[in-house]
Amino acid sequence: MTPHHRSRLALALTATGACGLALLAPAAPAGAQERATECPRVLKCDWIPAAYQQNGDPANKQAYGNYDIADRPSTTKIKYIVLHDTEEDYDGTIRIFQDPKRAVSAHYVVRSSDGHVAQMVKTKDIAWQAGNWYVNTQSIGIEQEGVAVEGAKWYTPQMYRSTAALVRYLAAKYDIPLDRQHIIGHENVPPTTAAGTKNMHWDPGPYWDWNRFMAVLGAPTRPTARPGSQLVTLSPVFAENQQVFRDCEKNTDLPRQGSSAVPLYTAPATTAPLFSDPGLHAPGEPGTNCAADWGSKISATQQAVVAERVPGWTAIWWYGQKAWFQTPAHTRTTTPTAGTVVRPRAGLSEVPVYGVAYPDKADYPADFTGGRIGAPLPYTIKAGQSYPGGGAAPTGYYYAPTIDSSLPYDHTYFAGSAAYVTVQIGHRIGVVRAADVDVVRVR
Repeated sequence: MTPHHRSRLALALTATGACGLALLAPAAPAGAQERATECPRVLKCDWIPAAYQQNGDPANKQAYGNYDIADRPSTTKIKYIVLHDTEEDYDGTIRIFQDPKRAVSAHYVVRSSDGHVAQMVKTKDIAWQAGNWYVNTQSIGIEQEGVAVEGAKWYTPQMYRSTAALVRYLAAKYDIPLDRQHIIGHENVPPTTAAGTKNMHWDPGPYWDWNRFMAVLGAPTRPTARPGSQLVTLSPVFAENQQVFRDCEKNTDLPRQGSSAVPLYTAPATTAPLFSDPGLHAPGEPGTNCAADWGSKISATQQAVVAERVPGWTAIWWYGQKAWFQTPAHTRTTTPTAGTVVRPRAGLSEVPVYGVAYPDKADYPADFTGGRIGAPLPYTIKAGQSYPGGGAAPTGYYYAPTIDSSLPYDHTYFAGSAAYVTVQIGHRIGVVRAADVDVVRVR
């Protein structure tokens, strides 16, 4: 669960103006919206609306919560489904989303004990859930009752079944592929700036069984390439992948238990330092086994490009460097995979990675001062390296700073002219300019 990346009320699409602007007219009041839930028939779902109202001074139209009204997919295409854990109990989460001063929401909340679902934001609207406004505008957020460091006890069979049924329904409705490039965790959402990297969340955490979930979803990991392929999918068996991580906020070791996460090292030895995410750690500082240190681990069902193999170990390209993990003989740690990878175009020594695909300054009207422009993250793709990715990333920014569309250009979508593609640079997804990379099919 995380506060929204500030942006506001989206409204019904009426026309498209110059410069790629989608011009929007006021929608019906929130009280007049349809109350029926958007859930598959196999689930028990309640409509419990999140708060949508102003806070404090009635004259301050920028102080309100907890989501933005929109007309997706007309305003923006829905590309991702983001899975979270609540870090609160089910009832407490409902109360938080109904408090407009909390500035946070999700489209759905799933209860641990029985898989019951509450829908709190319509899928056409934009919940404040991922900590990245670019991702928020393109995603549906599902909060799952649980506490990440307390292990898999919260993640019940009922929860896996309900969340999978809900994701299948939403994916079919919005034409979202059932793969880990589109069905992501909050832990996979990139920051919008380098400075914001340390503030990003890491739920649902290392004890969410991604192999199990994707299998229940109907998209299990299967070999699609020959052994020794350049591209692999991590596929350790959850129960057999026994790991000890640390709750560094409480300074305590967590019990050894099954996990989706595989530790990453700087060399092929368990005595080597853990991999250090350059967005989290200073140069020369090693990574940690903190549950929250996502750079020092890779999760089951994530893809990676192999950089090197030695007996018992595999190195992958990870945040611009080699990262090593154990691959003992006769284990199911990786699965050979066919897919697309991105690599720098000839002549480029490195390519910057972004957390957003926002328009360039020249794409905005000259008299508009509210636009956002992407800034590079602390990661690059260097010559000779490849990373999973290559899917189109929509380029645009939805400007919506007030509850009543009272500012110039308020509630307008600005399309960008530069093309971007997605990349799995490390534990989190990102985007790169299409002009900087080649997208190559590997088998």
